[in-house]
Amino acid sequence: MSTVVIERQKEPWFRRLFLPAYPIGDAARYTKTNPRTVLYWYFGEKPVLPERERHKPLNYLQLVELAFVAFFRRIGIPMERIRAARDYIAQNFGNEYPLTLDKFKTEGYHILMEYQQFENIKEFDRVIVTDRGGQLAWDSLMGDKFAEFDYDYEIAMRWHPAGRQSLVLIDPRIAFGAPMVSGIPTWVLKGRWKAGETPEEMRDEFELTSQAVTDALRFEGIRLNGDSVLG
Repeated sequence: MSTVVIERQKEPWFRRLFLPAYPIGDAARYTKTNPRTVLYWYFGEKPVLPERERHKPLNYLQLVELAFVAFFRRIGIPMERIRAARDYIAQNFGNEYPLTLDKFKTEGYHILMEYQQFENIKEFDRVIVTDRGGQLAWDSLMGDKFAEFDYDYEIAMRWHPAGRQSLVLIDPRIAFGAPMVSGIPTWVLKGRWKAGETPEEMRDEFELTSQAVTDALRFEGIRLNGDSVLG
């Protein structure tokens, strides 16, 4: 076990990484996936992700892995290939949640290349096939996905679920891991909106920027003035 991992375990927030905090419906929305699909990935005939207790929310690390699995599915990689590759990566890294690790970002390409050569899995060609030995495909295809995460203590510690252009952030150390802007959960602003408060009132009360309020409400599915909440 690395020194960084040992130090991380001493931090008071470490246990929050493993607390069930994300109901399936929310996790599916954050990862742009159907709740039934998420359940199938966990409890189907051949689960692609480690089994979890039924009727319990996902923890933060499970949420991050779900985000990567959803991404691989969107680019057309079959579930059985994702499952086998993830198991192979987990064995190489010796970690229960390999897709959350900084090593997956920095070394995943080489692990998948090894896996590809050993198993001859053509479905991963789009991810790892390169130009004359480089790793252009990995960088170009995976770069935007990895950019959604801030890595600290060797893991994807913060997630920008709506992309870097949005101020919405998920950090298990803040607001109990709820999607938030400047520490204010997005669901709080949605509740204020439903109660009749204007975006301007929320902005002033919580001392947020106009963009923060707009991004939070947009993340919660609220639209005003076309695609903008605040002018």
